Amino acid sequence: MPHHEMSHHERYILADWPAPAHIKAFVTTRRAGLSKGVFSSFNMGLYSGDDPSVVQQNRQLLVSDWQLPGAPHWLKQVHGVDVVQAQLNGQEQEVDASFSTTPGVACVALAADCLPVLFTDKAGTVVAAAHAGWKGLASGVLEETVLAMKTPASDIMAWLGPAIGPDHFEVGPEVRERFVSLMAEASTAFKPGEGDRWYADIYELARLRLQKLGICDIYGGGFCTVSQSDLFFSYRRDGKASGRMAAGVWITV
Repeated sequence: MPHHEMSHHERYILADWPAPAHIKAFVTTRRAGLSKGVFSSFNMGLYSGDDPSVVQQNRQLLVSDWQLPGAPHWLKQVHGVDVVQAQLNGQEQEVDASFSTTPGVACVALAADCLPVLFTDKAGTVVAAAHAGWKGLASGVLEETVLAMKTPASDIMAWLGPAIGPDHFEVGPEVRERFVSLMAEASTAFKPGEGDRWYADIYELARLRLQKLGICDIYGGGFCTVSQSDLFFSYRRDGKASGRMAAGVWITV
C-alpha cells in the first residue's frame, strides 16, 4: 500500500447531501498533501504561486484516491458565467462551471474563499460544479450552470462547499446594492460593518438565487475558509500565497 493512503481520508470532506449512491462529491482540505511552506499541503491551485509539478502530483493523488479513470476537467476560473461540458482529461478552459452526464468524468471547481457549488439531479444522471464568488453569483453563474444541466429545477439538489463565512466577508456598499437591485430579499444576507462596509453571507446569497430558480434541496454551507485555517486555504487571510481547494462531483462508472 502506498504510504499516502494511510492519511488520504484527511484530504477530503464529503458532501453531506442525500445524493444517489452512485454520485460521489467532496471538497479537498489542505491536509495530507505534498506542497510545502505556505501552500502546505494538499494544494490544488496551479496558478497559486506553488510549484506546478507538486500541484500536479497533488492532483494525481486525488485521481488515484478516488480511482477516477482520468483527470477531472480542471478550469482556469475567471469570475464569469460560462459553463462547459466536462471532458475526461479535458483541455483547461477559462470558464467557471462545468457539467457532465458521462460516468467517470468529474466536474471540479477550485476555491479559496469563493463559494464552490456542486449539483446533481435526484436520479443521478447529470452533475455540475460552479465557482461562485460574489461577482459570479451576481452575474448569474449558478443560473447558467443549472440551465446547462437541462433538468427541471425541482429535480436538482445543490451542495454549498466551504467559503468565506459571514463574519469575515466584508464588502463595500456597491456589492450590497448590486445584489439588492437584482432581488430585494438579498438585503437579509448583509449586516452592517464599520462605516459604509457590510458583512455579506455568501451562502445565503447563493441559497436565495437557487430558491428563485425553484431549487429547494440545498445542503452544506456551514464552514468558514478564513477562520478554519487548519482545514482550508483562504485568499483573504493569506493573500497571493494561498493555495486552492477543489470541490468535485461525478457519476461513478
